[in-house]
Amino acid sequence: MSNINDVAAAFFDACETGQGWDGCAEYCTPDATFSAQSEAIGDITELSDYADWMKGTLMIMPDGSYDLKSWAVDTERNSVLAYAVFNATHTGEGGPVPPTGKSVSSDYVYDMRFEGDKISHMTKIWHSGVALQQLGWA
Repeated sequence: MSNINDVAAAFFDACETGQGWDGCAEYCTPDATFSAQSEAIGDITELSDYADWMKGTLMIMPDGSYDLKSWAVDTERNSVLAYAVFNATHTGEGGPVPPTGKSVSSDYVYDMRFEGDKISHMTKIWHSGVALQQLGWA
């Protein structure tokens, strides 16, 4: 894959379906970084750790899915933006509290930055406070 659109799409699906870093690494530079101004994930700085966090999220919310709303490729800036809504219900063990049975529908955006044909940095734009309230975690 050399087209950033195709690479971003493959990464996005792998990440959002809980494949963890093992399923995402081939689309990224080995030292890909991550950032988010979000309470729940603000301390994650490596994309590998974020991909594994998503894998863990889908273990406690096994019905988790995404609804892709918008997709944009910016070849001038070598980036791809994805806007989606994450939907899930907390039914699995291992979360911050016992399963609440509550559901979440949470908007988010990924800004995937490329070096050549690999993602080198991703920023997630997400209001985790609303999501945590919906799940009964806050």
